[in-house]
This record gives sequence, C-alpha cells and structure tokens, in this order.
Amino acid sequence: MTKGDRDQGKNERDAASKAVLDNMARLKALRLAREAAEPPRAVTAKKVRAKAKSPDTKAPDLSEWLASQQNGGRRT
Repeated sequence: MTKGDRDQGKNERDAASKAVLDNMARLKALRLAREAAEPPRAVTAKKVRAKAKSPDTKAPDLSEWLASQQNGGRRT
C-alpha cells in the first residue's frame, strides 16, 4: 500500500464522516424547527398499577411463602 493510497482512503473516510455529521446536523435542525412550530404537548399522567401495594403491607415470611408454594403444587 502506497502513501497515496493511504491518503486517498483517509480522504474518503473523512468525506464520508463529514457527510454523516452534516446529515445529522440537518436532521436535528429540522426536528428542532418542527418541535418549535407545534404546540406543546399535554403531559400525560403515568399509568397507575391496578393493584398498588400499600406501604404498610408486610411481605410474608420466607417459610410461609415456601409452604404456600408447596401447597400450590410447586416444587421448591
């Protein structure tokens, strides 16, 4: 590989990299312009779990949980 080939390869990579960066900058400018033109979106409330545990509910002891698993037909 000669020095000219390396320089040409580097120039091609640099040109491809610059093209990608220019395209990313163009797309970002378009996105920002679109977001600035549209009205602000309403903030949506987070979905609430159907069965939310109350903070004072205590989890069962491990021995109780294992017994319930065995009674339910699960092998533990």
